[in-house]
Amino acid sequence: MRSSAEMSDRRAEYAAAVGAPTVIDRWLGARVQAIVSPARVRLELWDGSSPYSLPTRPIGDLVVHDRSTLLGLIVNPDLCFGEAYMSGRLDVRGSLPVIVAELTRLCPLEPTWLDRIKAAVSTANTLRRSRSNVHHHYDLGNAFYERWLDRRMVYTCAYFARQEMSLEEAQHAKLDLVCRKLRLRAGESVIEAGCGWGTLALHMAREYGVRVKAFNISREQIAYARDRAAREGLSSRVEFIDDDYRNASGEFDAFVSVGMLEHVGRRNLASVGAVLQRTLRRDGRGLLHFIGRDVTRPLNTWIRRRIFPGAYTPTLGELTTKVLSPAGMSVIDVENLRLHYAHTLAAWSARFNAATEYVRQTYGDEFHRAWELYLAGSEAAFNTGWLQLFQVVFTPRGSLPPSWTRSDPFDSLRSLGAGPGAASSGCA
Repeated sequence: MRSSAEMSDRRAEYAAAVGAPTVIDRWLGARVQAIVSPARVRLELWDGSSPYSLPTRPIGDLVVHDRSTLLGLIVNPDLCFGEAYMSGRLDVRGSLPVIVAELTRLCPLEPTWLDRIKAAVSTANTLRRSRSNVHHHYDLGNAFYERWLDRRMVYTCAYFARQEMSLEEAQHAKLDLVCRKLRLRAGESVIEAGCGWGTLALHMAREYGVRVKAFNISREQIAYARDRAAREGLSSRVEFIDDDYRNASGEFDAFVSVGMLEHVGRRNLASVGAVLQRTLRRDGRGLLHFIGRDVTRPLNTWIRRRIFPGAYTPTLGELTTKVLSPAGMSVIDVENLRLHYAHTLAAWSARFNAATEYVRQTYGDEFHRAWELYLAGSEAAFNTGWLQLFQVVFTPRGSLPPSWTRSDPFDSLRSLGAGPGAASSGCA
């Protein structure tokens, strides 16, 4: 977000270029103000004037610098807000996450007819397109992500078992939460679809004694993960494979995917079920950790264009009917961690803002503003319930669940210092 001095300079620059607002501009401004007023957001035109007339003090300002932005905010706000903010034709005065969250609350929770059409005609993610989509987001350079992720380079929702946890502690807790939900045992084999920089795969091998085959189509991430495995002496237990998850073969005791399902695309969800059906042993179990929705609708247009091309956030219904049920899987447990993801994104945003100068100098101001908005907007989406974060545990139909209850007997017995047969009270 720009400083007040930067915004003043920007306003003067645009005012000189486009001139004073006309009668049409002020009419358009009044239309936009009527839309955003319920969020207590004030619209400001490029001459400093504003149609805001509420008696309550605004929570912040949208500073618009030209007529095309006013038109865009009326005709196609999902795309225009992001494009205008990224290019500097729209500035925000105040807390970006708070303002975006309040604007998000104004949007209808139920999908529109246009949302349904967009979701129905989405393009399939072929092997080639999937690699291109992943390259767009994840191959920006490991040094970029090192600036604002935790030291383990975990780029998925953390688990704040206690709200005062640091990001590092919460990410470690998430890794352990996944492993405990899967009830991993030494000597077992695990397949991981979409492994990022390899943190979970290495954690599973190091802490739980399993063997892992991890698939990823980001070449920079795979190279980083292989180097980590070699340095940590785990290359014999973890194989990082530069290939699409759809090409996976073999049989495994456990399947896990953290933060990959949302990149599959609506028309490719069945391919995940096909992989599960042929790779998971009949007495195995699996876990999918993914960003989802309560209703079927496409991801925000600007996010798909600038940040996550090809992405789609499925509902639990789509997961069960398009992925798990066709693969012969039964749902064992579902947990929603959306507020944990909002907390994670707030931590990432703080670190990203601390790296502002590096990002601007390396990638440019437009890139910095785009990612600043993406992080703030994502935090707002989880805080308002527009997005959910699901962890779903499943097993092949008819097989035994991995545990009798959610309680983890091994952890609880250790914490209580009890012997075999003692009651368990720890909760995964």
